[in-house]
Amino acid sequence: PMQSKLFDPHCRYQGEEVAAVAAQTPYQAYDALKAIKVEYEVLPFVVDQDEAAKPDAPKLFEAGNSTGKPMPSQRGSVEKGFAEADLVLEETFTTSVQLHAALEAHGSVVKWDGDQITIWDSTQGVYDASMLSFARTMKMPYNKVRVICRYVGGAFGAKLELGKYTVMAALLARKAGRPVKLMLSREDTMLAVGNRPNARMTVKAGVKKDGTLTALQLTNVYSPGAYSGAASVGFLFQELYKCPNVMVTESGVYTNVGRARAFRAPGFPAGAWALEQMMDMLAEKISLDPVEFRLKNFTDISQSRKTPYSSAGLKDCLTEGAKKFGWQEARAAKKDTGHIKRGIGMAAGLWMMGSGGPPYTAEVRMFADGGVTLKTGAMDLGTGTKTVACMVAAEELGVPLENIRILNADTAITPYASSSGGSMTLASLVPAVRRGAWIVKRQILDWAAEALGVPADDLEIRKDSVVSRSNPDKKRTLEQLFRAKGVMDVIAIGNREPNPANKVVMPFSAQFAEVDVNTKTGAVKVLRLVGADDSGRVVNLKTYENQVYGGMIQCLGYGLLEKRVMDRKTGKMCNPNLYDYKVPGALDVPVDHDVVPIDLKDNECNNVGSKGIGEPCHVPTAAAIANAIYNAVGVRPANSPMDNRTILELLSKKKRG
Repeated sequence: PMQSKLFDPHCRYQGEEVAAVAAQTPYQAYDALKAIKVEYEVLPFVVDQDEAAKPDAPKLFEAGNSTGKPMPSQRGSVEKGFAEADLVLEETFTTSVQLHAALEAHGSVVKWDGDQITIWDSTQGVYDASMLSFARTMKMPYNKVRVICRYVGGAFGAKLELGKYTVMAALLARKAGRPVKLMLSREDTMLAVGNRPNARMTVKAGVKKDGTLTALQLTNVYSPGAYSGAASVGFLFQELYKCPNVMVTESGVYTNVGRARAFRAPGFPAGAWALEQMMDMLAEKISLDPVEFRLKNFTDISQSRKTPYSSAGLKDCLTEGAKKFGWQEARAAKKDTGHIKRGIGMAAGLWMMGSGGPPYTAEVRMFADGGVTLKTGAMDLGTGTKTVACMVAAEELGVPLENIRILNADTAITPYASSSGGSMTLASLVPAVRRGAWIVKRQILDWAAEALGVPADDLEIRKDSVVSRSNPDKKRTLEQLFRAKGVMDVIAIGNREPNPANKVVMPFSAQFAEVDVNTKTGAVKVLRLVGADDSGRVVNLKTYENQVYGGMIQCLGYGLLEKRVMDRKTGKMCNPNLYDYKVPGALDVPVDHDVVPIDLKDNECNNVGSKGIGEPCHVPTAAAIANAIYNAVGVRPANSPMDNRTILELLSKKKRG
């Protein structure tokens, strides 16, 4: 795939790296950069996807601007499905480019010690995203590279790759013989470290009068920017609902803008934007309630893999979410207060990952006084990963939570963990933690069984002692047991075991929204949101609720506010700052929100029973709000973001007939 060099002599977008300097102070560095003279040969450029697809468009690469020949993915025959349908609808939906806008900018601090290097990196993975990639890039042994990242201030997918800034800092530090810190500015992060790409999705769908889907067809064209990046928009069409005939065709066009990267459920919010609005359109035409229509097409078997789910929670998400929201009551009590129109809407989704899986390791070390040190290479992106890991270890070992100390994300002292992304972290880490804690516990209980003459299954750890359940008078302190064996600690490595071979593990979600639309100004106010999610066992309710609400708010921004604006005349971004690029603020988010955990007691997905939550809770929000807007004012917002101007233009077209 098309990628760039560290300092590529052919710059393809504003923000691509040209030179780097190191200095004692930021002011000296700034002066040094200003002193560098660069001679540019200005080439023709194109920032618009449609323009880039034309035969006479400026070429980004010798092979042209196409990312490759579209490869349709098909199940059944859509022609047959459309012929069997009583109703066929076709509509085109578009989404804008969304930027990650994490609170903490990207950057690294590097320090050489001879031929070894230590990197303090803002990353989503100290191993895959940083250490291994850096070592391969610099042709260094893995054990010569140490990466540390105890805390990270937001990422959402943008920090799943080794940054050019890390390599630049390393090269400069080696030249200078001094540690070097390189942090990107806010403008740099909005230009050069990725985005969620736009999508133009033409959807054709067929349905019978009884609500049975007969065919779904998606044709998606997107731009990954100047270099390669995937879309994955079509998976929802292939998987979410029972439909015998599905065809998905996706193609990309290179443009002279910053490239796409992973972004919280890559492709899925865009897919839901199109699919879930089409589902509402179909439901209206055949006079079915939107929730009832989706339940009609529920499946507990993976449509793409023809294999049952370990737990198929979509039905429960729809029914329990509707109950919590008061769906039927809200539909019956639709309010109209003059120019303020109120509406409700809903949408569903799933995430193709979230299953977790190997390789993932956790080291559990228990001391003679009952204290425990837990080591993991896993990142905590602010989701509560460390807290949850400690809770699982404490529960399995039978010690108080305050006995657990955790060390994470340091490649010199913590075992391997894959990067935190794809909603895979919790479902990968906590089964490994539980396994390691169980091994430690079994070793200690076997010692106690031998000392007390009691079966190990009758024993449990309580704080700093091992006690018989049937006869509490029979007990030994951990100190006594450890010293009798000549040790002061017990250490075990827990490995994440494979996922079930005969089941598909996926999390599901359904969301409900209520909005007010001001028909004079076009302003949309989201009054309340309800999110119902099947992500298996909830280990920590507080962090779970925060994840779901955060996911809904971020996708609210995707649907209502966020849009990268490019200047076609200069090729530059017009809004590379948080003043002109709008993300949701305190006045944009609903105070009234509810989170409904759907725990179907999934005992097959892993030994904890948990699936991912960070992305499935993000997928349907924008579509639910769009459906609510239609319910309020009777115009279909096919293009995002649904800002004031967009709404007013739609209302004007409706007024003109």
